Amino acid sequence: MPEASQKARARNEACARSDAALVRAFDLLGRRWTGVILGTLSGGRAGYRELARAIDGISDSMLATRLGELCAAGLVSRNVDEGPPLSVAYELTEPGRALLPALEQISRWADEHLPMPQPVV
Repeated sequence: MPEASQKARARNEACARSDAALVRAFDLLGRRWTGVILGTLSGGRAGYRELARAIDGISDSMLATRLGELCAAGLVSRNVDEGPPLSVAYELTEPGRALLPALEQISRWADEHLPMPQPVV
């Protein structure tokens, strides 16, 4: 196989790996409330009720679902204090904290380069 073809094939494989990684990332991060939860936890450890009060409009079942997904992905840790009284708190893991600058950059890029959706009349 000629060298140019090998280089093109290697570039295509690298692009496919990168695309697959982006699909995995945005599959999780693109879900409603995920960014708000991560942003809220950027302020530090928070209990379930604290999160529910801080995130206006999220239902308890959606909060529980998203926290479960974020814990399963390793971005958030769930900590149980046996008490009494028993309490559960959530906080960002190291990978979760490492994600915050990237999310801030994506948000800034979107503000600068993507038009705001027009309201449906």
